Amino acid sequence: MKGSQVFHNAKWIILCKIAQSVLQLVIGMISAQYLGPSNYGLLHYAASILAFFLPLMRLGLNATLVYELVADPDHEGEILGTSLAMNITSSILGIGGMTLVAYVLNPGEPTTVLLCALYGVSLLFSALEMIQYWFQYKLLSKYSSIAMLAAYAAVSAYKIWLLVSGKSVFWFAVSNSFEYGIIAVSLLFLYGRKETQRMSVSPARARAMLGRSKHYIFASLMVTVFQNTDQIMLKQIRGETENGYYAAALTAAVVAQFVFTAIEDSFRPMILAKRKEGDVAAYENHVSRLYGWIGYLTLLQSVVFTVLAPVIISILFRDKYAASVPVLRILTWYTAFSNMGAIRNIWLLAEEKQKHLPYINLGGALLNVAANAVMIPRWGASGAALASLLAQFFANFVLSFLIAPIRRSNYLLLRGLRPRYLIRETRLMLREMLPGRKTDE
Repeated sequence: MKGSQVFHNAKWIILCKIAQSVLQLVIGMISAQYLGPSNYGLLHYAASILAFFLPLMRLGLNATLVYELVADPDHEGEILGTSLAMNITSSILGIGGMTLVAYVLNPGEPTTVLLCALYGVSLLFSALEMIQYWFQYKLLSKYSSIAMLAAYAAVSAYKIWLLVSGKSVFWFAVSNSFEYGIIAVSLLFLYGRKETQRMSVSPARARAMLGRSKHYIFASLMVTVFQNTDQIMLKQIRGETENGYYAAALTAAVVAQFVFTAIEDSFRPMILAKRKEGDVAAYENHVSRLYGWIGYLTLLQSVVFTVLAPVIISILFRDKYAASVPVLRILTWYTAFSNMGAIRNIWLLAEEKQKHLPYINLGGALLNVAANAVMIPRWGASGAALASLLAQFFANFVLSFLIAPIRRSNYLLLRGLRPRYLIRETRLMLREMLPGRKTDE
């Protein structure tokens, strides 16, 4: 798996996600101004409830599917078909579970329950979205990225119609399922055109895959706890409006996340392949490079967003969201540690040390809930942002030092952040990517 292939794959992901992100940002900020902090916060509350059910629906397979395909390429049709069958079954159960939880948490609030139920339908379509990992494995993300971009364009047009027509908040909730549905249908169609093996379902394969992915179910759920508990607790303690301010700041803080995710997703197959080949030096260099590039990119973003937070909020959401400025100045720093955790999880999978992940994320989740309980009553949305930052730092950096079997990941992180090392390795990587040049590795 050559660096030039990875670069070409990443190029398509990044270019299409840039367009996708612009669409999401423009439609999102117009929708936020139209709906106001209260309804905007209510939509994000429903999205937070949905986030708790996504890890249960995915069964950890979103973290291990590329690994399964790399490990057994002769049975990719069986692997993909089995994973889809498992996810579709769990999604149907999740829709009912999400509606029930929303009813229990919000008795006497039919609007909130109905919004959560409408968001829950997207679980079924999200199950089919797992096909995108086959395109990542094949380094064919050009096709899946274009399909996703087309889906986002269609949904953006639909949301513009909602704004022009003056539709209620319920129609915006429906758009979430509409978006996932178009993506699912597009990916199924593209897979049918590009497939090398027909999909099939194997109970034995399901048991084996679940045995490897089960560690990620609880781990991903705990990540959801310390990424979404703040919004749920904000709504319950301080109301929809305060949650709207937090949601606006979070939207601004992660506006460039698509770049980091695209880079991480593009390098995952190469990292796993190098580990499987036994080329430990090259494999660890890839991990350190990824840590370094993501680390400095997120640092640059955080500095810029801290200084320009008033300007960013004013441009994106106008004066009615001015209370989001201090929240953004805190939340922007949590993105660095969140992305460090994503890279560490790739390393854990490559090393087959994913059994430690539940304990890592449990520690972060417990700290986040406790910090939110103390900070939200005192500082509202800013307190929730600070609790998230502390949880991300603790789970994705401190615990990697405290748990001995995974300290190597922090060594690779710190090595990647050394300027001289990163400059040298970047030059080597660029030589590999450029046609007609040979790498020194």
